[in-house]
Amino acid sequence: MTSSPSSPVQFDHPLNVIVATDCGSTTTKAILIEKVGEEYRQTYRGEAPTTVEAPFEDVTRGVLNAIAEIEELSGRKILDGEKIVTPNRAGQGDPMTGVDIYISTSSAGGGLQMMVTGVVQSMTGESAQRAALGAGAIVIDVLASNDGRLPHEKIERIRSMRPDMILMSGGTDGGAVTHVVEMAEYVSAAEPRPRFGATYKLPLIFAGNKDARPQVQRILGEKAALEITDNIRPVLEKENLAPARDKIHDLFLEHVMQQAPGYRKLMEMTGAPIMPTPAAVGVIMETIAKREGLNLIGVDIGGATTDVFSIFKGVFNRTVSANLGMSYSISNVLAEAGLPNIMRWVPFTIDEQTIRNRIKNKMIRPTTIPQTLDELQIEQAIAREALRLALIHHKSLASGLKGVQQERMISDMFEQQASGKTLIDMLQLDLIVGSGGILSHAPRRIQSMLMMVDAYEPLGVTALSVDSIFMMPHLGVLSTINEKAATDVFVRDCMIYLGTCIAPIGQGKDGEVSASYEIVFPDGKTVRDRLRFGDLTLYPLEPGKSATITVEPAKHVNAGAGIGVTLTRKVQGGVVGLLLDGRGRPLQLAEEQGARIASLKKWFDAVGLYPAAS
Repeated sequence: MTSSPSSPVQFDHPLNVIVATDCGSTTTKAILIEKVGEEYRQTYRGEAPTTVEAPFEDVTRGVLNAIAEIEELSGRKILDGEKIVTPNRAGQGDPMTGVDIYISTSSAGGGLQMMVTGVVQSMTGESAQRAALGAGAIVIDVLASNDGRLPHEKIERIRSMRPDMILMSGGTDGGAVTHVVEMAEYVSAAEPRPRFGATYKLPLIFAGNKDARPQVQRILGEKAALEITDNIRPVLEKENLAPARDKIHDLFLEHVMQQAPGYRKLMEMTGAPIMPTPAAVGVIMETIAKREGLNLIGVDIGGATTDVFSIFKGVFNRTVSANLGMSYSISNVLAEAGLPNIMRWVPFTIDEQTIRNRIKNKMIRPTTIPQTLDELQIEQAIAREALRLALIHHKSLASGLKGVQQERMISDMFEQQASGKTLIDMLQLDLIVGSGGILSHAPRRIQSMLMMVDAYEPLGVTALSVDSIFMMPHLGVLSTINEKAATDVFVRDCMIYLGTCIAPIGQGKDGEVSASYEIVFPDGKTVRDRLRFGDLTLYPLEPGKSATITVEPAKHVNAGAGIGVTLTRKVQGGVVGLLLDGRGRPLQLAEEQGARIASLKKWFDAVGLYPAAS
């Protein structure tokens, strides 16, 4: 079945019982979704180790083991030997046999690793990077004519990286072809070999200047599995990423997945195209944002990488910080953030060498989990920095088109400015969605909420939530065949609303009044108080309930409606509640260690974060 992920698959039978798997790099997770009355619910879950490596070298073994666990828990017969019984037998007198469809996502084998090329690094190179990231790839390098590397260095880099696929872009339609052809010659000279499969040609997509197509075909047609699609930047003012993204998905299925152990069997088992896990997470986030009309940031923080997704004014962006993670890549977080930035979140005194040793131990023993409160606090301090750095990276790529002439006033006539302004406007952000072990499995939900608030520093009024058991990939691929089923389960079983954060923008001395506020709770109870600089205040507000808050900021403070302007908003509750953050924006922690630790303890106590830490 070669349908692109953006076009819904049609079925001639109702989908009432669905089994979905996500084949991760270490664990294969299976869920059962059933129609209960008029709505879909996630009913059972199973998991098993992924079996893509020796001794099994067959991804379907792990899939069948995870589904067997669901069979055992639900009492439904799903497997017949090594086959999944589809469609189910509800119409033939046995409602507990079979499922209507089996679907899957995958990031086993390290996911989809791509190299992209462009002419100008900050223009076509960046557009190609956005296309690849949006299709669920990890971009291992961006080559461009102006990237400062000598020809032999470019050729050596292409040869040594062994990507799964290359995306070539460059030039606007009708423009010069010289540099585009030059990049094709570098690729040809490198004769890159793919990571998997010694006998097949490397998939290569050309999405550049259409006038360069004949020469690119001549240079690379014999050396790679060349596919030509529409230009990513047909004109400077326009980005056209969808054709390249769809082509990446198709080639991922036809070439890359075919080489990984057992994937051919898995593709025969599924009733819809397999999607890369990150692409599926992006699809469900995009679906929800469009359905609810939200500006949204989502994050999936893993052991090796941190993915950030955003939808602002309907524009979708995804980035992968391939060097920021909580186990395999934890030392990279230390290197990039610096030890002082990690230690500023630790609410006790600890010497530098001890903290470095703990970080290195986590890297060499990636499956260990914190055994003491101190270890948990250190790990959550590192997570704050990984999240913060990944968002900075995301903001730099989720930007307007660089090199585009802007409409200007006469006073700006002599200034040549590139656009390149980030699309991420934290004041317009409605919802932050957290996912990944450190956020989804934090011992207490307030820990997840404060990690995201500290890392992202939301402005004004922002709702926060977490993915309960990491089922967003399953729901992403499901949304391409049944959007109602995917959104039903997402809202009712996947998304856990933590609550809402109200964070006035501005700074002042600790104890000074940042704002006065009034909260009218759903039971009619009213609270009036003042929020002071340096304070955190938490009010319980149950999931599904909403309250009305009126914030009257100090003259130099912006509560979200403008400096000194009173804001009235309806705010949603959650398992944590309503968090009023008076610590100021941007957030600044005390330089002196004793004062900083005292502040951290005060904040943690105020929200009941670590009861034993005080």
